[in-house]
Amino acid sequence: MAKPKLKEHVITREWCKGCGICVHFCPKHVLEMDAEGKVAAVRPVDCICCKLCEFRCPDLAIEIDTE
Repeated sequence: MAKPKLKEHVITREWCKGCGICVHFCPKHVLEMDAEGKVAAVRPVDCICCKLCEFRCPDLAIEIDTE
């Protein structure tokens, strides 16, 4: 089974409350909080598509889109 390849991080900023749970669980430090207190994918090339951020987000604000 091939590893999934990242297409994009779909972040619905209106739904993000800035709790930082996704940032905490990201094993590759792909996500960070921006100046507005919302999550941003600052290093998408490092993403391993584990989807921990997607599964842990209480607001369903993150979706990992894979090929």
